[in-house]
Formats: sequence, C-alpha cells, structure tokens
Amino acid sequence: MADKTPKEAPFATRIDPAKEGLSPEQMHFIRQVEREQWKKKTHMLRGRNAATGLAIGALVLGIYGYTFYSVSQEKIMDEMDEEARRARSQGPNSGAK
Repeated sequence: MADKTPKEAPFATRIDPAKEGLSPEQMHFIRQVEREQWKKKTHMLRGRNAATGLAIGALVLGIYGYTFYSVSQEKIMDEMDEEARRARSQGPNSGAK
C-alpha cells in the first residue's frame, strides 16, 4: 500500500525586494497586495475602535449620571441649613440680655 502521510505544503518565503532585483511590475504587484491587506486590517480596526469608543463613552456618561443622581439624594446641606434656621429662631443661648 501507498504511504498516506500528508506531505508538507510549500510555504511562501519572505524575500527582500532590495536584494532580489525584482522587476517594476513585480514591485507594483507587491505594493498592490500590501495596500489591499492594509485596507482589510484598517476596516476591522475601525469597527473595533468605534465599539471601544462607544463603550468608554457609555461608562463615562454612566459615572457622570450616577454622580449627579447621588449628589441630588444627599440632604446634608439641607439639614445643616435647617439646623441654622432653628438656632437663629430660638435666639441666643447666652444669659446676657
């Protein structure tokens, strides 16, 4: 029986265009392929960046809104003002009149 082990597929090897002496047509093709690869990558990154920006913006707005909500719940200043009014209305506590 024949040996059915898979053979290794040939892979593209990296070349240095400056050392290889490629023709202008080959250099043009390389630049074209690189440009298309960049377009694909930037399209994916743009979507990812937009999603990240929206998530960070939502977080900031949530913190901002919660801060306003919690500050509006605080009655400390109202209580202090009420105490000051009561103290003024009762008059001075000293015996000097």
